[in-house]
Amino acid sequence: MRLPVRLRKFIGMLLLLAVLFFYAMIVMTIAVSGWMPANGFIEFLFYLITGLSWTFPAGLIIWWMQKPEKETD
Repeated sequence: MRLPVRLRKFIGMLLLLAVLFFYAMIVMTIAVSGWMPANGFIEFLFYLITGLSWTFPAGLIIWWMQKPEKETD
């Protein structure tokens, strides 16, 4: 049994908010913890990679949310 589109979108929205919240907390913790060297280029790469890497799981969640319902005959 597939979930209705409205319910999938609601669950997906909650999941996106939770994933982004925890991801942001982890990235901020790493950024201020002193694990990174004080090198401007390394910081740039860190923020570039972490700033873009959340889009893959978010894209998968959005793809799941947008699946059309199966037609029953």
